[in-house]
Amino acid sequence: MTSIEPLWGVEEVSEFLGVPIKTLYQWKWQRIGPPVKKVGKYLRYVPAKVRAWAEQPDEQAA
Repeated sequence: MTSIEPLWGVEEVSEFLGVPIKTLYQWKWQRIGPPVKKVGKYLRYVPAKVRAWAEQPDEQAA
């Protein structure tokens, strides 16, 4: 049986990325930032997708 990693809330993503929670809400509204799902009234993140997003090279670095 495979173990599914629990989804992260804004608090966990904020801590992982080192950005304020308010920034995550702004990114969602602007459609930027890590992929996010709305579960009920809460924002939830798949940890593996947040890590993959964080490891992407900066687009403006080119």
